[in-house]
Amino acid sequence: MSWNSFGRVFRFTTWGESHGPAIGVVVDGCPPGIALAEADIQPWLDRRRPGTSRFTTQRREPDAVRILSGVYEGHTTGTPISLMIENVDQRSKDYSEVARAYRPGHADYAYDAKYGFRDPRGGGRSSARETASRVAAGAVARLVIPQVRVRAWVEAIGGDAIDPANFDDAQIDANPFFCPDAQAAVRWEALVDDARKAGSSLGAVIAAEARGVPAGWGAPLYAKLDSELAAACMGINAVKGVEIGDGFAAAALSGEANADPMRPAPPGTGGGPEFLANHAGGIAGGIATGQPVRLRVAFKPTSSILTPMPTIARDGSATEIATKGRHDPCVGIRGVPVVEAMIALVLADQALLHRAQCG
Repeated sequence: MSWNSFGRVFRFTTWGESHGPAIGVVVDGCPPGIALAEADIQPWLDRRRPGTSRFTTQRREPDAVRILSGVYEGHTTGTPISLMIENVDQRSKDYSEVARAYRPGHADYAYDAKYGFRDPRGGGRSSARETASRVAAGAVARLVIPQVRVRAWVEAIGGDAIDPANFDDAQIDANPFFCPDAQAAVRWEALVDDARKAGSSLGAVIAAEARGVPAGWGAPLYAKLDSELAAACMGINAVKGVEIGDGFAAAALSGEANADPMRPAPPGTGGGPEFLANHAGGIAGGIATGQPVRLRVAFKPTSSILTPMPTIARDGSATEIATKGRHDPCVGIRGVPVVEAMIALVLADQALLHRAQCG
């Protein structure tokens, strides 16, 4: 049984490996008549592309996308949209040691235990390289829900968090960390540089928000908007935790402190209620309330590090491994466009599900 697809109505399937000739995605269920060209997808891939600064992997991939099907005369046809991204800068020789022994914290052993075989080149299917396909699919999803603005940013690296008082949306795309706090971005330069020079890595926390999500998207009980978002983000490589709204902090609150009080909308607005708080992250009972949908995603430190670590070889003998090659000292940095893409993919799916049931 294979599990390479995600979504219910708006559904995508990714394919390819880190060191294969190409990676790609097939998007199914996209409504017809939507204007779509490679230029609508490429800017999102460029945000995730490796080698854009010294703080990410130095693998040089243009990540140029090609539309192979599902588009005619610049518009979607309603048939499967196939997107392909060629791999052009693989160095498989860097993974000779990985073929012999397992990297602690990586998927090497787990893949071998499941399949009895694995592709050690860059981690094969378990590589974060696969997330480029998700970003390409997410670009299509954004066109299905043009009323929604999805925005993510790095909130903390290595335990060093931004100061919310310094939040500046314009800063997110103005530095290599997708950081809304200019002062934190300066600190992170030294932090990530030190980890890279030491042959180590750092974890990160990404925060995200979707504005313009209408009240009513989502469904009880097994297509809850928050559970779909959590599943989508937990499926991203290196993610180990997802919080919706206040998340774990809500467990320390009283009922009155955690409530999101409501008042009638101002006269003449014709809108829904005016909320006085958003502890729930814009979702109640698995259904959007019309408030901004908010979540946080925790990325572990990159498992491929130069620091020698005790492990076992494939034959079960004790050994050490230090991973050569080009790796992100903080994989969470390039996780920002991936988190955005997964949110957009879930919301596009939920928009179509809502339309199917409620018209």
